[in-house]
Amino acid sequence: MRMVGSVRSIAALLAVLLLTGCTADPVPRAVPAPQPSTTTASPDQFTLVAAGDLLIHPLLTEQAVKDGNGKRDYRQILQGMKPVIEGADLALCHMEIPLLPDGSPFTGYPDFGAPPEIAQAAKDLGYDGCDTASNHTMDKGPTGVKSTLDILDAAGLKHTGSARNAAENVPAVYPVKGAKLAHLAYTYGYNGRTLPADKPWIANTIDPQRILADARKAKAEGADIVVVSLHQGDEYKADPTGTQVSIAKQLTADPSIDLLLGHHAHVVQPFEKVNGKWVVYGLGNQVARHSEPQGTTEEGVTARFTFQRSDRKWIVSKAEYIPTLVEFGPPIRLLDLTKEQATDRRKQALTRTEEVMLRRGAGQAGLTRGH
Repeated sequence: MRMVGSVRSIAALLAVLLLTGCTADPVPRAVPAPQPSTTTASPDQFTLVAAGDLLIHPLLTEQAVKDGNGKRDYRQILQGMKPVIEGADLALCHMEIPLLPDGSPFTGYPDFGAPPEIAQAAKDLGYDGCDTASNHTMDKGPTGVKSTLDILDAAGLKHTGSARNAAENVPAVYPVKGAKLAHLAYTYGYNGRTLPADKPWIANTIDPQRILADARKAKAEGADIVVVSLHQGDEYKADPTGTQVSIAKQLTADPSIDLLLGHHAHVVQPFEKVNGKWVVYGLGNQVARHSEPQGTTEEGVTARFTFQRSDRKWIVSKAEYIPTLVEFGPPIRLLDLTKEQATDRRKQALTRTEEVMLRRGAGQAGLTRGH
């Protein structure tokens, strides 16, 4: 009777196991490693990336023609930064030069006019929009401003900093992860030119009072975050000028502005936290091929900021820089230095970039090198 009872007990146990979807397993199983999330950020968090000048010299166009087997294809030049740019929730570029229609006489320094394919290459890289305020904005006059914005529109890129009419001179607005971000852009001047008297709205000139008025208006119209791009500083100088520092202090002191992004120097300039907000004095070139390279003009950074919602306000919870290098090869290629095998030149770029990045206390304020 005892054996029969044992058999019945075992049978009953097996039945319960089968009904509950469990099976006997005499060997303990290892707990599987957690799988990485496919979501880059929570609903209350997002990443913004911004890079330096897209400065299309003729030698870059020659490389694009080679890469495209006779057609202009800038995508291979830029491919090294694609994972970073397209991996962000919002990506902003700086279109340094006017874009002209196919068939135009394309030109380099000092009066730039670049082929239209660079816009589609920027879109394919992962950019959502570009600012167009630079000292070269007016190189081709009002016609060049119009063609630039027409070409960006055709590529599906938003824009700010120049305009085809007065009504268009407004911030670019991006909805991102429940936030509304407004992007504004301004430049110190126009390569010796002045704005047309009958078109003062065609491009934005740096004026702190005007910038503050525009930023306050953007916030009043519902922007949760205002990012301002400033084209200023001394070319080829790693240290910001007194004017850059003074304007940064003035703008960040106002609650309407959340982040400053700098361009123009063609070399990397420091990051700094001013009035509790991040200031990027200069991102350097994202891609360029100066006729007389200086070493530092091939080095740049891509900034990545993580915004976090806290008590109904969006703040930067993480600040990163990703060092880049344009190698002339041939072929000419933009490299993410955190992903490339070290060489003497790449080590030099990494060391120099890090020293500049941390020159104004950004490391103590929380800036880290991304990857």
